[in-house]
Amino acid sequence: MKSFKHIFDFYLDSSIHVAFSCFALVNCTYLILNISINHSVALFAFFGTIAGYNFVKFDALARAKRNNMSWKLKAIAGLSFLSLIIGIYYFFELEKFTKIIAPLFLILTLLYTLPFFPNKKNARNWAGFKIYIVTICWIGVTVLLPILNSGYRINLEIGILILQRFLLIFSLILIFEIKDFKNDDPHLKTVPQQIGVKKTKNLGFVLLILFIGLSSINFKSNYNGNSNSNINNHFLELLLNFVIAIVIALFLFFSTENRSKYYTDFWVESIPIVWWLLYFFTK
Repeated sequence: MKSFKHIFDFYLDSSIHVAFSCFALVNCTYLILNISINHSVALFAFFGTIAGYNFVKFDALARAKRNNMSWKLKAIAGLSFLSLIIGIYYFFELEKFTKIIAPLFLILTLLYTLPFFPNKKNARNWAGFKIYIVTICWIGVTVLLPILNSGYRINLEIGILILQRFLLIFSLILIFEIKDFKNDDPHLKTVPQQIGVKKTKNLGFVLLILFIGLSSINFKSNYNGNSNSNINNHFLELLLNFVIAIVIALFLFFSTENRSKYYTDFWVESIPIVWWLLYFFTK
């Protein structure tokens, strides 16, 4: 049992699970828009997430303990380096324009971790900015890259999808911020630090209602002049969005500062994977 726990903890701590979440959201974008899945984009997102997240989480620790690293930290460093190499391979498989855009999110990730400006903290420590930087990176990788790489025309539907994904990801991150409320540096000015846990939950509920509202608008805008099959697809999308919003709302409702890391790092991170599987098996 202990061995299983060590393996499971490594799976979570090495960002493999969060990478599956990113992979899932990329594929959700393809399924929602009914465009062919490009595995190079999905795998670039998967391996890039492992490398990027581990760099953000362990860069300072690895540099401080480079002469006395634990086996776990060494294994995570090795996995991250391998993921970086594979991610670079899939980067060169992307379309030309996507190759220009993708590095912008890498720069934002580095800015989140490293102090680019003299006598300034990294972006992770900019008061109130953390949640927006993380949300923008996730939208860029899981929505913009698949769309741009497919040459999909930017229209109102895409605008609604981007706004929906912002509301969804923002709501998910609020659960993490509530769990970290006691441990986060007060100077970070996270949402719970600024408005309290109860109001943070209420904010999340409002964002999820807006998410469903946008799904309804998208359904109505695609209703007129569409075939029955398209109407059924849009209704299914509305239904699945409603289900996933309810799931997030429940996790948000039961979130506290005392929840274990498994509550957020496994169960909450699993929500995008469940969303993708629902789309995969029903569309």
